[in-house]
Amino acid sequence: MLTAPGLCWLCRMPLALSGWGICSVCTRAQSGRLCGCPQCGLPAVSQTVSCGRCLRKSPPWHALVAVDDYVPPLSRLIHRLKFSHQSSLAPPLARLMLLAVLQARRTRALPRVDLIFSVPLYHRRHWRRGYNQSDLLCRPLARWLGCRYEAAAIARLRATAIQHQLTARQRKRNLKNAFRLELPVNGLHIAIVDDVVTTGSTVAELSRLLLQSGAASVQVWCLCRTL
Repeated sequence: MLTAPGLCWLCRMPLALSGWGICSVCTRAQSGRLCGCPQCGLPAVSQTVSCGRCLRKSPPWHALVAVDDYVPPLSRLIHRLKFSHQSSLAPPLARLMLLAVLQARRTRALPRVDLIFSVPLYHRRHWRRGYNQSDLLCRPLARWLGCRYEAAAIARLRATAIQHQLTARQRKRNLKNAFRLELPVNGLHIAIVDDVVTTGSTVAELSRLLLQSGAASVQVWCLCRTL
């Protein structure tokens, strides 16, 4: 066990509500730390105006919401969720993402989404891990936000190499035809949920697939945005 029930996952102080997992003090410490471009999420001067990179060549999605950069203590919790079978961390981490999304709606006038998608794992990787961490984040998020979530909405058709080890050209080739959409999305506002967005190639490929299939807009929600 990472910590005792009823104690904050980070500071180990008692929780007002044990289901929160992370206390209000640690939640405030995590909130609002990332100063990134509202579209790509990379470091930028303004959190309301697109950065120079996006003005020159914008990503295929419309907005990105992240809790923080990939730094401790958040990075340690994500690592435990993904690689140490600490699936009970998913609801507290999803709550941090929820608060970031609600704040982005207030400050950036983001539209409410009709549907959220998790980034799918290839079946062998899913089997080895035992679960998809993005799926575990989506389930409470959809309930709290009152929107639709379909776990099998996007199929991953083949295994792909780890993206951050590849060049930009290799990343694009690596993901080509790797996904298939399993339901209609015409006219819907959609959010893609992932734990960490690094190169952005995976969520970019999914965004293109959704927009080509008629989605009205695509947002990317993640716990961490990093280079």
